[in-house]
Amino acid sequence: MAGHSKWANIQHRKGRQDEKRGKVWTRLTREIIVAARAGGGDVNMNPRLRLAIDKAKAANMPSDNIKRNVDKATGNLDGVTYEEIRYEGYGIGGAAVIVDCMTDNRVRTVAEVRHAFSKYGGNLGTEGSVAFQFKHCGQFILAPGTCEDRVMEVALEAGAQDVITSEDGAIEVLAAPTDFEAVGKALEAAGFKPEVAEVTMRAENTIGLAGEDGARMQKLLDVIEDLDDVQSVFHNAEIDI
Repeated sequence: MAGHSKWANIQHRKGRQDEKRGKVWTRLTREIIVAARAGGGDVNMNPRLRLAIDKAKAANMPSDNIKRNVDKATGNLDGVTYEEIRYEGYGIGGAAVIVDCMTDNRVRTVAEVRHAFSKYGGNLGTEGSVAFQFKHCGQFILAPGTCEDRVMEVALEAGAQDVITSEDGAIEVLAAPTDFEAVGKALEAAGFKPEVAEVTMRAENTIGLAGEDGARMQKLLDVIEDLDDVQSVFHNAEIDI
């Protein structure tokens, strides 16, 4: 998402996510388990777990659920073992798509992802086929009307890599994943509340899709996002909504 339609695309995406709220807890649970298993259950020593728990709290997940999932991951309770898998492919018009999954059954997951791509007009690619078109980074997006000069001052001082203002006035702050937390705290301390705050795969360039192509691409994305094992979907399509 870039250019004049950035803010409209953000609101569109958030609206579609709200419609799928029932799956949010499942995905957050998996993220907590994997983060705790990889980096331990101490949030002070595990930024990824801290971010996952913050997201879970924002989604109103009860504290008991959060603690139980951390305990499950760190061996205090028996639980299912999840592994992280990334798939890459192409959507409508050659748009690049990255699909991050957490699964306890790799065979099932790849079959479901491949089927979704092939049935709805895309095709699954090989590892590395599209990832080079994205940048792994921390991303914050603030609403149009936010003071650009002040955001730039606060963000760059906290270690951000870039501050970009789109044509519609939305302000995007980019940071290295390791600086995500520091930049986020600095923005919050300065009174800014980003509409988006996440570590993501940001498309370096976008492909515009409108009309039937835009609708087909949105359908493909919706189907992939609805798969049980899918955690996140990143793409470089700028869909005219």
